[in-house]
Amino acid sequence: MTKELLEIVDNDNRVIGTAGRSKIHKQHFMHRSVHVFLFNSAGELFLQKRAQTKDEFPGFYDSSAAGHVNPDESYHAAAERELKEELGIEVPLEKAAELPASQETGWEFVSFYTAVTDDTVKLNYEEIQEGKFYSLDEIRTLLLSNEDKFTPSVKALFKIYQKAYF
Repeated sequence: MTKELLEIVDNDNRVIGTAGRSKIHKQHFMHRSVHVFLFNSAGELFLQKRAQTKDEFPGFYDSSAAGHVNPDESYHAAAERELKEELGIEVPLEKAAELPASQETGWEFVSFYTAVTDDTVKLNYEEIQEGKFYSLDEIRTLLLSNEDKFTPSVKALFKIYQKAYF
């Protein structure tokens, strides 16, 4: 496995250096990530269950696709890359929100995107254990009964999505 190099950013999300992913996470350095909520035309949201081999939150429900922003990569390009790498999907993305770095986001500045497609999802099993489209009511029920099985970021993003679109 190659060492993933990420940009460290300051409180204003300006790049101040680089370091390996594990060092950034261990030392709680602020850095950048993207999350994508992928919907089908019926309004159902695709949730993934993270692979058991993941070092953070293995087996937890997470956004449709998510990942770090590479050095010199835009948030939008990172979101497109993660959607293709994790789900095999290439569709137009709409920016939904930005979250500041905080403990809840794992010290990541998050750019949050949404997309809609009825294309077939092709799971990357190195990243994802399983996944499927859920109605928003099913997700609310899952959250109530299994809140401790959702990543902190997806819980925060789902709240933002509900406030903005309902």
